[in-house]
Amino acid sequence: MKSKVYFIPVDTSDDSEAVKGKVKTLLQKSGVLGVIGRGDKVAAKIHFGEEGNTGYVDPTLAGVICREAKAKSGQVYLSDANVLYRGRRKDSAEHLKLALEHGFTKDATGVDIIIPDDLKKDETVEIAIDQKNIKTAKIGRLFIECDSMVVISHFKGHMLTGFGGAIKNVGMGCATRQGKMAQHNDLAPVVYIDRCVSCGACVAVCPVSALTLNDKISLDPKKCIGCANCVGACPTSTLFIDFKAGANVQEKMAEYAYAVLRGKKNKAAFISFATKINKECDCWGQENSRIAPDVGIFASLDPVAIDQASYDMVNKVCKKDIFKSTHPDQNGDIQLAYSEMIGLGSRKYDLIEV
Repeated sequence: MKSKVYFIPVDTSDDSEAVKGKVKTLLQKSGVLGVIGRGDKVAAKIHFGEEGNTGYVDPTLAGVICREAKAKSGQVYLSDANVLYRGRRKDSAEHLKLALEHGFTKDATGVDIIIPDDLKKDETVEIAIDQKNIKTAKIGRLFIECDSMVVISHFKGHMLTGFGGAIKNVGMGCATRQGKMAQHNDLAPVVYIDRCVSCGACVAVCPVSALTLNDKISLDPKKCIGCANCVGACPTSTLFIDFKAGANVQEKMAEYAYAVLRGKKNKAAFISFATKINKECDCWGQENSRIAPDVGIFASLDPVAIDQASYDMVNKVCKKDIFKSTHPDQNGDIQLAYSEMIGLGSRKYDLIEV
């Protein structure tokens, strides 16, 4: 059965007011925010962007969506989870400060920001899903306990998954740091010993004494629980993820999205911006090159269909698979096919231009 994906084109010549008007039109014509019930607690999932990067969805556009959602519910908050790597988004306090610096203020968006602290057990939850790669997913509690979700995604390239859209925004984006670690590596981080400066920062934060510092750091993978505290603490990325070991990261990412969304059938809406289409993720702490012209904005109730439609439309405009040509070692088709296989959504869609 085909899913409906609504689309409104956006051109680089459109000014901010024109784009805001198009977002509002898309929401009204598609009716996707009808998933929100009166009194629902609504998590509006977004990426606030890393310091030095401006590829993220503009806060004023997020504000249009949040205000429309708030008109239906009254209880809407913008949220994201903390990241695995070292940077300003690795802990909730700095993450919130950065989001505000990037313009995601209450004046701009109409709502407050809540970023779960995954160092606090009551702000995380483990969800048993018994999938092929992930048996138990570790998620920010608020994404599970909210009544409905509005997933606001920036569609762009990605060095590990080919592209990033709604599936990645939910699967990787709602996971705790430990959950992100599980998706990137089987468990333990890799030790790049030539980067070690013997500072001992990682030893101080390891909860299971898996790290030992002599002249350089050493890791006992049998003790490691994959919490990723050391990854965030290390100033030189001595302890980091092994990108070469990430062949099945797309499958794990889809399984995590399944963990978040399986209890929200007909209670999740997806809005994706195929604008400012960059080569890499908004997690990069720097600007990175555009790989495609602005295409437009999509809305759907199906995360797989909206990613497939975004992928197809961008490639159509580029007259080639721009994501494959940009990241030849990755195949973004994996996440689409696997997501459909586990029941996350359908790759078949009807595109409705508004």
